Amino acid sequence: MRGRRMTENEGTLTFVQIARIPLEGVEAYQAYEDQVLPLLAEHGGRLQRRLRNESGTSEGHIITYPSDAVAQLYRSDPRRVAATHLLEASLAKVELLSLRDVPS
Repeated sequence: MRGRRMTENEGTLTFVQIARIPLEGVEAYQAYEDQVLPLLAEHGGRLQRRLRNESGTSEGHIITYPSDAVAQLYRSDPRRVAATHLLEASLAKVELLSLRDVPS
């Protein structure tokens, strides 16, 4: 579109991840997160916010990446893939939403 100005966050991908974890899977889920979340920064991703209820059975993340290519690099990191068994053992139900900023 001619004359359109780029915004600061244009091109940035924002994901909201919501995880629901059975009580018996909380320890495995948290072990998984402890292994994979530090990898985000190595790939240019950023954990903007991490929220958890008191019991650890619900967790939400707001994650941004500068591009889809960066997000794909994170997802395919061999260390992240190797930790998948912990996520599976947790029996967590994870929903990943790709969202955009809405002008106010």
